[in-house]
Amino acid sequence: MAADSKKRSRRDFLTTSAAGAAFLTAAPMGFTASRTSQEVIVGEGDYKYRVQHDWPKLPDKYSWQTTHNVAVDKAGNLYVIHEGRKDQTDHPSIFVFDADRNFIRAFGQQFQGGGHGIEVRQEGNEEFLYVAAYQHVKCFEKMTLTGETVWHKRAPMESGVYAKGEDTNKTATWTRQGFLPTNFAFLDDGGFLLADGYGSFHIHRYDKDANWVNSFGGAGDGEGTFKTAHGLWIDKRPGRKPTIVVTDRAHNTLQIFDMDGKYQETLTGYGLPANVDTWKNLMLVPELKARVTLLDENNKVVAQLGTAIDRLGEVKNLRGQPDKWRAGEFVHPHDACFAANGDIFVAEWVGTGRVTKLQRIT
Repeated sequence: MAADSKKRSRRDFLTTSAAGAAFLTAAPMGFTASRTSQEVIVGEGDYKYRVQHDWPKLPDKYSWQTTHNVAVDKAGNLYVIHEGRKDQTDHPSIFVFDADRNFIRAFGQQFQGGGHGIEVRQEGNEEFLYVAAYQHVKCFEKMTLTGETVWHKRAPMESGVYAKGEDTNKTATWTRQGFLPTNFAFLDDGGFLLADGYGSFHIHRYDKDANWVNSFGGAGDGEGTFKTAHGLWIDKRPGRKPTIVVTDRAHNTLQIFDMDGKYQETLTGYGLPANVDTWKNLMLVPELKARVTLLDENNKVVAQLGTAIDRLGEVKNLRGQPDKWRAGEFVHPHDACFAANGDIFVAEWVGTGRVTKLQRIT
């Protein structure tokens, strides 16, 4: 099959956001927002959600900084990682909340100024956190759910794609020879994939003991190469052959690979897609251009939630003006994940922090 026939319908954002208002190649899926004194509902049909902005309640002794990613454990606890600030080294970068919004604990000072990706993984009878940090932190870790480090890793120099010293220096190198990891995906054999989303644009494969195995991708114009390989996920939805989904963010696409890392196809029509998650037959794609998209098992768009793309062009620096944010609308969704019951948590790339719960209406 010809390549063209396969296609379907923090830095690069600053240079591309001016075009945000004009972007929309995918057909809009009937966004609705109905408001009463009690609630805002987004979506329609089988995909309706009750919006609860600023869902977690943070103690006064801590401050929300730039929220980045979210994950949920088996008990329903929500983990929120923010980028943090380099000059606040004693401030934690990870906050944990229970299913009733209550604060449980905070940790992760070592990621302050570079916190990015966070995922929960079940391994035997225990759950662990996997954390990726970029900027001047430039590392990834496996941790217990209470914050103890299991192992700590830096740039895989054996891959041959990094500049000398990239595994020891802590200077953010925004080049294709730099290491600035962003997100994880988990493999059935106990290994995992790591996206170097802001550095080399490679997807690295590790074994169950966190040893580097191989990599694919790198910088390029698509179809197996990337321009910001920001997020990724293993798509194991029922009825589909397992694949690797990578958000090629600056190209506004999702790229799909087989489990060996061989390119399969490209899904177009997104606005800076940032990450992926799945639940039952649905795939969830948070987009920095002001919306969250849901796809069915055929990768057909079935809902686009919180859409406010026009607002990015109408209001300069909307992310820095919380007083101008509207209920039921997103500014910059950077990550989103499903809860076990199909609810959705959304973390936005805004300096004052914003985490929204979308409660599924059945």
